[in-house]
Amino acid sequence: MPRTYRSLSAVPEFSPFFAAAALRVGASTVSGLALGVLVYERTRSPLLSALSMFGPSFAQVAGATVLLSAADRLPPRAALGGLAALAGLGTLLLAVPGLPLWAVFAVLLGQGLADSLAGGVRYGLLTEILPPGDYLLGRSLLAVCAGAVQIAGFALGGVLVAALSPRGALLTAACLTLAAALTVRLGLRRRPPRTTGRPSPGETWRTNVTLFSHPARRTLYLAMWVPNGLIVGCESLFVPYDPAHAGLLFGCAAAGMLVGDTLAGRYLPAAWRARLAAPLRLLLAVPYLLFALEPGPVVAMAAVTLASVGYSAGLLMQERLVALLPDGTQGQALGLHSAGMLTMQGVCAALAGTLAQYTSVAAAIAVLAVASVAVTLLLEPGLRTSRLRIHPPSSSVRGTAQ
Repeated sequence: MPRTYRSLSAVPEFSPFFAAAALRVGASTVSGLALGVLVYERTRSPLLSALSMFGPSFAQVAGATVLLSAADRLPPRAALGGLAALAGLGTLLLAVPGLPLWAVFAVLLGQGLADSLAGGVRYGLLTEILPPGDYLLGRSLLAVCAGAVQIAGFALGGVLVAALSPRGALLTAACLTLAAALTVRLGLRRRPPRTTGRPSPGETWRTNVTLFSHPARRTLYLAMWVPNGLIVGCESLFVPYDPAHAGLLFGCAAAGMLVGDTLAGRYLPAAWRARLAAPLRLLLAVPYLLFALEPGPVVAMAAVTLASVGYSAGLLMQERLVALLPDGTQGQALGLHSAGMLTMQGVCAALAGTLAQYTSVAAAIAVLAVASVAVTLLLEPGLRTSRLRIHPPSSSVRGTAQ
């Protein structure tokens, strides 16, 4: 009998895990919009506005390089709750009036480092909470939740920014993050680390090399990181493209992602998932080519909604990645996916802002869309099913439990 989203609620601990994840998404959505507006009002710089929303992603590469071995070597509940509490305190600091811009970006850098580890802990823990056959369904539900919460978060963020000011919205986001930390502490049980050994930069690096040296895994990682990052770079320019409708554009992106992830995770049979992955990767970028014509709000929102359905390709590729992972590396491998994806989002947000500074916002969006299409076509031969051969799990990664 097929599993459903409703059936996941019967799995012990999934409900508090889900609630904590939703609170974190809501908090980051509200704080990102508030900070983007705050920085743009202070500087009138598309580059700095984009970096304030997506800049923390830059720190993900540092976290992926030195911290991720801890994702499998720390008690999950303590790590996840502690990192959420640190994120909430950082958001409170961002709301301090008169905080210099250099201090704002220093806090964002620290939050990005913490988030790189939190992603590995979170998704590694999901593989323990859910039976193996339910991982895709659980990730799909989390992605659908993220889309729905982002829609609500951008709407709430817009209201809070207008009614309370950007700093009032940041305070609300901090409260949501601290609520997530409390939910983790009270709702999840204590677990031992997934593998033995002490976390270290050297161990992180050795496992990353092992993960990335496999041709099929390497191609999947690149396909999940680069086209996605380029399109998020397009999204980072919504505020300067149309300040009055930026919240609606972000909401449309979240709505499209919600639809795509629901269809991919809940309704597509395995054979169709393999066939539709490539078209969905192209769908993610092609509608953004319309921005070369500087469309009005209605056409822009329609293009963004349609394109964001293509984000579901990432969900399908994660399913393939999990099947290729060595034993004892689930947390670090999924953390590497998350960190690499967010790093590319930060890099592409900076690239988008730089292009917009020297050309125009519409031209920058179109250029990044062309680049995303080109990368997708370049990687496609390595993503054919015949090239992604699934081998028996290996326990050869140094430091993993035997």
